[in-house]
Amino acid sequence: MIDKTTDEILMERAIEVARKNPQFPFGTLLVDRFTREVVAEGLNDAKACPVRHGEIDAIERWALIHPDANWSELCLYTTAEPCCMCQGAILWAGISRVVFGTSISTLKHMGWKQIDISAAEVIQRTPDADCQLVGGVLEQKCDALFRDAKSKQMQSNHGDRYR
Repeated sequence: MIDKTTDEILMERAIEVARKNPQFPFGTLLVDRFTREVVAEGLNDAKACPVRHGEIDAIERWALIHPDANWSELCLYTTAEPCCMCQGAILWAGISRVVFGTSISTLKHMGWKQIDISAAEVIQRTPDADCQLVGGVLEQKCDALFRDAKSKQMQSNHGDRYR
């Protein structure tokens, strides 16, 4: 039996959050880096608001409850690599670590509309950015979520928006 790492355990939980929206399974957790407690969850709801990505949802939920939080003590887990908008918000918040499953390039290959700027490029092009990026955690499970969702979108014809 293989022991799961903390990143894998938390990504499993992000996947469970993502399953609440099977057509847009972008699920996110904000986690205290020291206690490993999940402090906020986020889910994509771009149908209601085009900027309501999972990362933005989780950040807003935490900010409403803890406006004076030390964001550098948080890690963000998300089923897909943050888009440039979300990675920018992560950097503005000061979140120090991001863990994702599926990459933007994989999403594009599957037919998801994505802005072709990686989270790593956003970090690289941001002066004084202090954010560790870890990709590919439970990538196959996350990829399966997005393949299934894309199939559902094609059947219902709702796949014409970004994220």
